[in-house]
Amino acid sequence: MPAALSKALADRPFTVGLLIAVVAQILFMVNLGRPITPYFDEMHYVPAAKTLMSLTIPRNIEHPLLGKQLIALGIWLFGDNTLGWRIIATLAGTASVVAGYAFVLLLLRAMRPAVVAAVLLMLNQILFIQARIAMLDVFLGAFLLWALVVLLWSARAPDSRSAWFRWIGGSVLLGLAVGVKWAAIPYVALAGMAFVVLRIRDTLKARRPLGSTLAGQGQAHWPGIGTLPGLLTMGAVSVTVYLATFWPAFFYEVEPMTFARLIPFQREMYELQTQILPPHTYQSQWWSWPLMIRPIWYFYEFSDGAQRGVLLVGNPVILWGGLVAILACIWSWFRTRQIAPLAVALLWIASLAIYIVIPKSLGFFYYYHLSAMFICLALAVAFHSFEFARRRGLEEWFAAASFVMFLYFYPIISGAALSEGSAFHRWMWFRSWL
Repeated sequence: MPAALSKALADRPFTVGLLIAVVAQILFMVNLGRPITPYFDEMHYVPAAKTLMSLTIPRNIEHPLLGKQLIALGIWLFGDNTLGWRIIATLAGTASVVAGYAFVLLLLRAMRPAVVAAVLLMLNQILFIQARIAMLDVFLGAFLLWALVVLLWSARAPDSRSAWFRWIGGSVLLGLAVGVKWAAIPYVALAGMAFVVLRIRDTLKARRPLGSTLAGQGQAHWPGIGTLPGLLTMGAVSVTVYLATFWPAFFYEVEPMTFARLIPFQREMYELQTQILPPHTYQSQWWSWPLMIRPIWYFYEFSDGAQRGVLLVGNPVILWGGLVAILACIWSWFRTRQIAPLAVALLWIASLAIYIVIPKSLGFFYYYHLSAMFICLALAVAFHSFEFARRRGLEEWFAAASFVMFLYFYPIISGAALSEGSAFHRWMWFRSWL
């Protein structure tokens, strides 16, 4: 890219963000109508969304309502067809890409790694697939990433009023994330823990009494927000917003929700989510997800005049290369004590460690969706943290390799027409991928 153009774009972060959004949206929209029938978990969530539209009877009650409401919004706007089922998911995918760009831009205050993060998010394949199917995970990821962005933006606020406004906004987004899927609950706790840890770090760095950690004034981050008021506000706002997402359930024709039942109903949801399920062909353990040992065939059938498939498999360049980036980020923190590399590394580690303690009887590779996005952020930060990588343009070469790999897998992640029924063997690197 010419130096003059690069400099001009660096001075226009909103313009760059808009360009990224346009590219991502086009990428996610191409051939969105294939497969032409509901596939994989669309068979659960599309009927649940239509039930929400008609408000007849509770359905798919093990998950909160917001993700299904968003699918229903697409159906209401564009009809009961492939575009209606999936259009809002594409917007959530685009929002996730732009959020990754904004997060790295705020974290490092540098345009180049922010653009790299956005490009890798588009090419990591898991986000690409989840942004083109009516499932819940893409909405979960979009709300969580934007919550991180807004909370970081709050940390950089110039005054108390701005800090509080942004803090409440981030708390609202956390509540919306939980309103999509309970998998967001640990991130609310992690956000609170990160807030306290950074407060303690700032206090020690400033050589002030540890008791001043609780104060709101004189803080390097989140000015004017006291530690306890901040935590209480985050909890109160996120819980209130989460409970508000159940409002449509109060209007069901059969078994409508009531205020008296709303809290006890959470126990019913917990029992459904933690029930012991029978073994599944595509089940896998959390430790196997970074290695991509067991991808998932979302679809593989003769459809619309051709053999087509959608394999949930990550981009090997990004997901396996990202494991090196995690180690590089940790090493960079040991070497420089800069908080940014450690933060993104811990974010990925925590996102995976959550599934060690979540009481789920079965695990699936699509649970790695959030971790796969965080690993893209770690890659961008890792390249930025080492001068030799920036000087030699290694991130551009890495992005180019990721693009080539994306093109290689594109036929079986996009539902494109394949030559024959056994064509999938061309992409089966390991027996466990079958």
